[in-house]
Amino acid sequence: MSKKVGCILIILIFLIASIGIVMAEGKGNARKGKYLFRKNCRTCHCDGGSAKPLSPIDKTQAQWDEVFQNIDKLSCSQEWAKLKEKDRNDMYAHLWGHAFDSPSPAKCK
Repeated sequence: MSKKVGCILIILIFLIASIGIVMAEGKGNARKGKYLFRKNCRTCHCDGGSAKPLSPIDKTQAQWDEVFQNIDKLSCSQEWAKLKEKDRNDMYAHLWGHAFDSPSPAKCK
């Protein structure tokens, strides 16, 4: 009987750990997203750049949601298409997490 309980506990722990890993994967890494945003977007989205200056606090979280749902409508959609989905998720985590109405908005542009 105790072997059955032990096996069930091990299986439950494995399932809980697996679910946690899967849920965390979809959110993105905000630190990496900050780096990727600066590397890929800041060249154009800065003062004197070819596009309007852009920072996480320039939009609300809902506005960032809309941007990422409609990436194909952006003027720079070809650049976005070159990025891996994980990199896009990382940038989303950074921009959404530091949006104007987020609990921790970006402190500077």
